[in-house]
Amino acid sequence: MTKREARARRHRRVRGKVAGTGERPRLVVFRSNRGIFAQLVDDDAGRTLASAGWTSLSGFSGTKTEQAREVGKALAARAQSAGIEHCVFDRGGYLYHGRVKALAEAAREGGLQF
Repeated sequence: MTKREARARRHRRVRGKVAGTGERPRLVVFRSNRGIFAQLVDDDAGRTLASAGWTSLSGFSGTKTEQAREVGKALAARAQSAGIEHCVFDRGGYLYHGRVKALAEAAREGGLQF
């Protein structure tokens, strides 16, 4: 089994247990080698309510962990402007460590509760 297949398998397992609603959307994380993306998804309606990614950070220079922190803060700000306070966390098959953890903690500091 390749790394990609193992991650997809873990993600399927997490998705079997975690679902987002309009009141409590799912915070989805996607991590690539270059950056990180996060979105708040309403699975009932099949819509993305708010999103943030490393590509939207203008003039940022720092480590990838610091980049993930900034993305978490940006997502929390966009969620607040959309009227979202609570969400469920979907780590996307990644370990809750490093960049994924930094994004989650920054989103919590920004006001999201999960």
